[in-house]
Amino acid sequence: MSLILVLKIILVPSIIGGVTLAGRRWGPDVAGWLSAFPVVSAPLLWFIAMEQGAPFAADASAATLSAVLAILVFGVSYAWAALRYSWTISLLFSFICYLLAVAALNAWAPSLMVAALSVFLALVLVPSIYPTPPDTEESTKSTARHDIWLRMLTGAALVVIVTQFSAQLGSRLSGLFAMFPAIGLVLTVFSHINAGKAFTIKQLRSMVFGYYAFAAFCLVLALVLPHTNIAAAFSLALTTALAIQCLSRIYLRRAVVNAPQTAVLIEVPATTPK
Repeated sequence: MSLILVLKIILVPSIIGGVTLAGRRWGPDVAGWLSAFPVVSAPLLWFIAMEQGAPFAADASAATLSAVLAILVFGVSYAWAALRYSWTISLLFSFICYLLAVAALNAWAPSLMVAALSVFLALVLVPSIYPTPPDTEESTKSTARHDIWLRMLTGAALVVIVTQFSAQLGSRLSGLFAMFPAIGLVLTVFSHINAGKAFTIKQLRSMVFGYYAFAAFCLVLALVLPHTNIAAAFSLALTTALAIQCLSRIYLRRAVVNAPQTAVLIEVPATTPK
């Protein structure tokens, strides 16, 4: 078994497991924000670069950047469907919307700069498109503990499959499917089942703020890979993504603090006249 295959099987699931545990500890905002970081796509693009070469990976990175638009379609469509339907119908609807968006992006094939501008505008506008979570929170069921293994297995399978067939898929489709919502899909479904639609909508909306770092990672990688070695390109891209991720977290925390708070029912004892 090659070292690259071992990394595919171990590295990505380990990262997914860590993100899952962090989300359970700090709630939907942190879970959504962390899950949007390129914890799957970065290793996947690294493996593609190692196996197919830097030019191929640079083209794939540009396609992965444009695929942020498809992921935003997935999140918004699931959130709106979740207001009225179960997780099964919501997932089917959002997955169909995602595949249609991928097909449109593959046919459109925007240039790197056009993709970057489109993604930036979408990230600014999309949070306002999400539905407002229900005021009355649903009763939370016990959190399913086995879902962490499903998330880890899904991430490992995605990396192995996409890298295995990247030569046949070509750089554009490899890049588009590098943004497949492996974490977001499993995270969203289990959150919907265990915590209800309000929690899920908040989590999906928080993912948007994490995609700034993701987009920056892909943009820097696509720009730098043709001009330097693979290790240096990924180091610069990840450093940029981490810096933007920290800034987006500060913005997200301020947005939560400044957002109107939902009413909290407080039982006030009746007063007796003196």
